Amino acid sequence: MPIETTVTTVAHADGDAEFLAVPFGPDLAPDVELPVSAPALLAHYEAKGEPGEVVEIPVAAADGVRRVLLYGTGPAAADLRKAGAALAGRVQGRDRLTIVAPPEGDVAELVAGALLGTYTFKLGEPKTTPVHEIVLSGADADAVARGEAVAKATSDARDLTNTPSSIKSPAWLAEQAIALAGEGVEVTVDTELVGFGGIRAVGQGSVNPPCLITMTYAPEGATRHVVLVGKGITFDTGGLSLKPSASMKDMKTDMAGGAAVIAVLSALQAFDVPVKVTGLIACAENAFGGNAQRPSDVITQYGGRTVEVLNTDAEGRLVMADALAYADRNLDPDVLIDIATLTGAAKVALGTGFGALYATDDALAGGLLAAAGRTGERLWRMPLLTDYRAGLDSDVADIANIETKGGTGAGSVTAALFLREFTGDRPWAHLDIAGPARNEKGGTGFGVRLLLDWLSSSA
Repeated sequence: MPIETTVTTVAHADGDAEFLAVPFGPDLAPDVELPVSAPALLAHYEAKGEPGEVVEIPVAAADGVRRVLLYGTGPAAADLRKAGAALAGRVQGRDRLTIVAPPEGDVAELVAGALLGTYTFKLGEPKTTPVHEIVLSGADADAVARGEAVAKATSDARDLTNTPSSIKSPAWLAEQAIALAGEGVEVTVDTELVGFGGIRAVGQGSVNPPCLITMTYAPEGATRHVVLVGKGITFDTGGLSLKPSASMKDMKTDMAGGAAVIAVLSALQAFDVPVKVTGLIACAENAFGGNAQRPSDVITQYGGRTVEVLNTDAEGRLVMADALAYADRNLDPDVLIDIATLTGAAKVALGTGFGALYATDDALAGGLLAAAGRTGERLWRMPLLTDYRAGLDSDVADIANIETKGGTGAGSVTAALFLREFTGDRPWAHLDIAGPARNEKGGTGFGVRLLLDWLSSSA
């Protein structure tokens, strides 16, 4: 659910704080009065000061006992996020945690880690409650605000992804986009979908009609235009090409790419990004029924290209193709980026630790990889093998939605090649996040930090 913990900043730490967190490390002595010398305490606890390590020391106070938390950290963004999450986890249910800012690194990462460390999603009574307030001592207020904005956007994406599909329909997702957008972002919802043959075909088997959400952020003076396209499949049964039940149970998260786009667009004003950004979220529920599309159907995508649908479970590329073609023909973007839980093959190739990156432009790929390195949302560039394209040839349509004859077995590559057909030769990147978008606890919000960093730095 939305993060409830508040963050404030002060110039100096309150010496009587119930929980006072102070950084330490191999070359950093904790700057706090302790009952025993710091080296002796650290030796007793065999503490090394590694990121995420927390040593709790009880200290006498005027009204009882307070606790000093010696926390290990480092200058890297991942170190700071890990430290913040560890501290927030240590003080669940408490009123206040005061953190002395570390001497190195971007404190925004510490704040984001601490706030996301309090995140939970439960419909009903939570088992634990987060710390009510976090006080940052000696921290730059702008950096703290940036960390809060990143945490909120990531939390919003997680909430959207984790919401059960008994609640989450395409119309509900559109309502959330409007509610989250806030000032500075215009939202429109197209339910008529004239010409959008892919979105209509995927959604026609469901009682919940499909839609296309458009979110537009257009700051004054912007000279570049980036379009982000997100997959918004609010539940994926596989359609008539039915998934096994074990594969279906997590499919409420099949709109994680769309959730990332909604969250990013909603946070752009907080980052003062000087680039025009349009978000397109192609929404449908892939159900089965008397009106569902059939394997072997031929549909007409936006712009007129025909597609032979050989597998209705390869539906994400159909809705994404419509949105990409629409952006190319009508929005004149300088850059196209799409993000989707598109293929199980990407997870097989890279596991849950990396998203697959495909790109037609080396500079764009390099910028996204650099942002991935800074944010810890890791990407691995994959090949767009042109000679694999022939596998998508169809005898009855312009292209098939999966390989037709024999096949290379490179499902993630061929899915990317399918999408490339609809990008109009513009600089384009495709992020297949089927692996890192979810874990055993639900949606991760993967892609939000990455795209916010890239948009901010590429401006």
